[in-house]
Amino acid sequence: DMVAVLGETTGCLALPNLRDKMKHHPEGYRILQERPRIRLSTLDLSRLRGLPDGSLGREYVRFLEDNKVSPDTRMPPKFVDDEELAYVIQRYREVHDMMHTLLGMPTNMLGEVVVKWFEAVQTGLPMCVLGAAFGPVHLSARKLQVLATELVPWAIRSGRNASCILNVYYEQRWEQPVESLREEIGIFPPP
Repeated sequence: DMVAVLGETTGCLALPNLRDKMKHHPEGYRILQERPRIRLSTLDLSRLRGLPDGSLGREYVRFLEDNKVSPDTRMPPKFVDDEELAYVIQRYREVHDMMHTLLGMPTNMLGEVVVKWFEAVQTGLPMCVLGAAFGPVHLSARKLQVLATELVPWAIRSGRNASCILNVYYEQRWEQPVESLREEIGIFPPP
Protein backbone atom coordinates (compact mmCIF):
# COMPACT_ATOMS: atom_id res chain seq x y z
CA ASP A 1 0.00 0.00 0.00
CA MET A 2 2.83 2.40 0.81
CA VAL A 3 4.39 1.75 -2.61
CA ALA A 4 1.04 2.62 -4.21
CA VAL A 5 0.80 5.83 -2.17
CA LEU A 6 4.36 6.73 -3.17
CA GLY A 7 3.47 6.16 -6.83
CA GLU A 8 0.50 8.51 -6.58
CA THR A 9 2.15 11.26 -4.57
CA THR A 10 5.32 11.42 -6.67
CA GLY A 11 3.74 10.94 -10.10
CA CYS A 12 2.57 14.53 -10.60
CA LEU A 13 4.77 15.02 -13.68
CA ALA A 14 4.73 11.49 -15.07
CA LEU A 15 0.97 10.91 -14.94
CA PRO A 16 0.00 13.85 -17.21
CA ASN A 17 2.73 12.76 -19.63
CA LEU A 18 1.36 9.20 -19.70
CA ARG A 19 -2.19 10.50 -20.15
CA ASP A 20 -1.05 12.65 -23.09
CA LYS A 21 0.65 9.65 -24.71
CA MET A 22 -2.63 7.79 -24.41
CA LYS A 23 -4.67 10.69 -25.78
CA HIS A 24 -2.47 10.89 -28.87
CA HIS A 25 -2.64 7.19 -29.72
CA PRO A 26 -5.78 5.60 -31.23
CA GLU A 27 -5.82 2.55 -28.96
CA GLY A 28 -4.73 4.56 -25.92
CA TYR A 29 -7.48 7.12 -26.58
CA ARG A 30 -10.10 4.34 -26.71
CA ILE A 31 -8.80 2.99 -23.41
CA LEU A 32 -9.12 6.44 -21.83
CA GLN A 33 -12.66 6.78 -23.17
CA GLU A 34 -13.90 3.29 -22.27
CA ARG A 35 -11.85 2.86 -19.06
CA PRO A 36 -11.68 -0.93 -19.02
CA ARG A 37 -10.63 -2.63 -15.81
CA ILE A 38 -8.59 -5.77 -15.33
CA ARG A 39 -10.28 -7.47 -12.38
CA LEU A 40 -11.37 -11.01 -11.64
CA SER A 41 -14.95 -9.82 -12.19
CA THR A 42 -14.10 -8.68 -15.74
CA LEU A 43 -12.00 -11.70 -16.73
CA ASP A 44 -13.47 -14.92 -18.10
CA LEU A 45 -10.79 -17.14 -16.58
CA SER A 46 -12.16 -20.39 -17.99
CA ARG A 47 -12.16 -18.90 -21.51
CA LEU A 48 -8.62 -17.60 -21.05
CA ARG A 49 -7.46 -20.99 -19.72
CA GLY A 50 -8.86 -22.56 -22.89
CA LEU A 51 -6.81 -20.38 -25.23
CA PRO A 52 -3.74 -21.89 -26.91
CA ASP A 53 -0.44 -22.00 -25.07
CA GLY A 54 1.58 -18.92 -25.96
CA SER A 55 -1.47 -16.65 -26.33
CA LEU A 56 -1.58 -13.56 -24.13
CA GLY A 57 -4.73 -14.67 -22.31
CA ARG A 58 -3.47 -18.19 -21.59
CA GLU A 59 -0.04 -16.99 -20.45
CA TYR A 60 -1.52 -14.21 -18.32
CA VAL A 61 -3.78 -16.67 -16.46
CA ARG A 62 -0.85 -19.09 -16.13
CA PHE A 63 1.21 -16.25 -14.61
CA LEU A 64 -1.57 -15.40 -12.13
CA GLU A 65 -2.03 -19.03 -11.10
CA ASP A 66 1.66 -19.98 -10.96
CA ASN A 67 2.49 -16.96 -8.82
CA LYS A 68 -0.73 -17.00 -6.78
CA VAL A 69 -1.48 -13.35 -7.54
CA SER A 70 -4.68 -11.56 -8.43
CA PRO A 71 -5.40 -8.32 -10.29
CA ASP A 72 -7.85 -7.51 -7.50
CA THR A 73 -5.03 -6.70 -5.07
CA ARG A 74 -4.31 -3.37 -6.79
CA MET A 75 -5.28 -0.53 -4.48
CA PRO A 76 -7.58 2.14 -5.99
CA PRO A 77 -6.00 5.60 -6.23
CA LYS A 78 -6.62 7.81 -3.20
CA PHE A 79 -4.29 10.78 -3.69
CA VAL A 80 -4.88 11.71 -7.34
CA ASP A 81 -7.65 14.30 -7.57
CA ASP A 82 -8.00 14.38 -11.35
CA GLU A 83 -10.35 11.57 -12.43
CA GLU A 84 -8.53 10.91 -15.71
CA LEU A 85 -5.09 10.81 -14.06
CA ALA A 86 -6.51 8.52 -11.35
CA TYR A 87 -7.57 6.13 -14.11
CA VAL A 88 -4.08 6.29 -15.68
CA ILE A 89 -2.42 5.22 -12.42
CA GLN A 90 -5.10 2.55 -11.90
CA ARG A 91 -4.50 1.22 -15.43
CA TYR A 92 -0.75 1.19 -14.83
CA ARG A 93 -1.29 -0.87 -11.66
CA GLU A 94 -3.65 -3.29 -13.38
CA VAL A 95 -1.28 -3.96 -16.30
CA HIS A 96 1.70 -4.59 -14.00
CA ASP A 97 1.11 -8.35 -14.07
CA MET A 98 0.74 -8.10 -17.85
CA MET A 99 4.28 -6.67 -17.88
CA HIS A 100 5.50 -9.70 -15.96
CA THR A 101 3.80 -11.89 -18.58
CA LEU A 102 5.21 -9.99 -21.56
CA LEU A 103 8.68 -9.73 -20.06
CA GLY A 104 8.69 -13.35 -18.88
CA MET A 105 9.62 -12.32 -15.35
CA PRO A 106 8.53 -14.10 -12.14
CA THR A 107 7.32 -12.31 -8.99
CA ASN A 108 10.52 -12.94 -7.02
CA MET A 109 12.76 -9.98 -6.13
CA LEU A 110 14.90 -10.36 -9.26
CA GLY A 111 11.84 -10.44 -11.53
CA GLU A 112 10.23 -7.47 -9.77
CA VAL A 113 13.39 -5.39 -10.12
CA VAL A 114 13.62 -6.15 -13.84
CA VAL A 115 9.96 -5.20 -14.35
CA LYS A 116 10.55 -1.99 -12.37
CA TRP A 117 13.50 -1.06 -14.63
CA PHE A 118 11.30 -1.57 -17.69
CA GLU A 119 8.42 0.38 -16.11
CA ALA A 120 10.74 3.19 -14.96
CA VAL A 121 11.95 3.75 -18.52
CA GLN A 122 8.42 3.41 -19.90
CA THR A 123 6.51 5.56 -17.41
CA GLY A 124 8.96 7.91 -15.73
CA LEU A 125 7.16 7.27 -12.43
CA PRO A 126 9.59 8.05 -9.58
CA MET A 127 8.26 5.06 -7.62
CA CYS A 128 9.42 2.75 -10.44
CA VAL A 129 12.84 4.40 -10.48
CA LEU A 130 13.17 3.95 -6.71
CA GLY A 131 12.06 0.32 -6.91
CA ALA A 132 14.54 -0.35 -9.71
CA ALA A 133 17.39 1.35 -7.86
CA PHE A 134 16.82 0.05 -4.33
CA GLY A 135 15.11 -3.29 -5.00
CA PRO A 136 18.39 -5.16 -5.57
CA VAL A 137 19.82 -4.45 -2.09
CA HIS A 138 18.88 -7.93 -0.82
CA LEU A 139 20.01 -9.89 -3.88
CA SER A 140 22.95 -12.27 -3.77
CA ALA A 141 26.20 -11.38 -5.56
CA ARG A 142 25.44 -13.89 -8.33
CA LYS A 143 21.95 -12.47 -8.92
CA LEU A 144 23.35 -8.93 -8.86
CA GLN A 145 25.83 -9.89 -11.56
CA VAL A 146 23.10 -11.38 -13.79
CA LEU A 147 20.94 -8.33 -13.10
CA ALA A 148 23.69 -5.84 -13.98
CA THR A 149 25.15 -7.61 -17.00
CA GLU A 150 22.07 -9.13 -18.66
CA LEU A 151 18.68 -8.25 -17.26
CA VAL A 152 18.89 -4.50 -16.59
CA PRO A 153 20.49 -3.68 -19.96
CA TRP A 154 17.78 -5.75 -21.68
CA ALA A 155 14.98 -4.11 -19.64
CA ILE A 156 16.29 -0.61 -20.39
CA ARG A 157 16.70 -1.35 -24.11
CA SER A 158 13.23 -2.88 -24.26
CA GLY A 159 11.70 0.01 -22.29
CA ARG A 160 13.24 2.58 -24.62
CA ASN A 161 12.34 0.65 -27.76
CA ALA A 162 8.78 -0.24 -26.78
CA SER A 163 5.76 1.87 -27.53
CA CYS A 164 3.79 3.06 -24.49
CA ILE A 165 2.54 0.00 -22.60
CA LEU A 166 -0.64 1.85 -21.60
CA ASN A 167 -1.64 2.15 -25.26
CA VAL A 168 -2.40 -1.55 -25.59
CA TYR A 169 -5.98 -2.73 -25.10
CA TYR A 170 -4.86 -6.03 -23.61
CA GLU A 171 -8.43 -7.19 -23.01
CA GLN A 172 -9.00 -7.24 -26.77
CA ARG A 173 -5.78 -9.10 -27.50
CA TRP A 174 -6.15 -12.23 -25.40
CA GLU A 175 -5.86 -14.50 -28.47
CA GLN A 176 -2.72 -12.77 -29.77
CA PRO A 177 0.51 -14.74 -29.29
CA VAL A 178 2.76 -13.19 -26.63
CA GLU A 179 5.70 -13.23 -29.05
CA SER A 180 3.68 -11.34 -31.66
CA LEU A 181 2.57 -8.74 -29.10
CA ARG A 182 6.14 -8.32 -27.84
CA GLU A 183 7.29 -7.71 -31.39
CA GLU A 184 4.43 -5.27 -32.06
CA ILE A 185 5.11 -3.28 -28.89
CA GLY A 186 8.90 -3.42 -29.36
CA ILE A 187 9.91 -5.60 -26.40
CA PHE A 188 13.00 -7.62 -27.18
CA PRO A 189 12.86 -11.37 -26.40
CA PRO A 190 13.83 -12.08 -22.78
CA PRO A 191 17.45 -13.16 -22.27
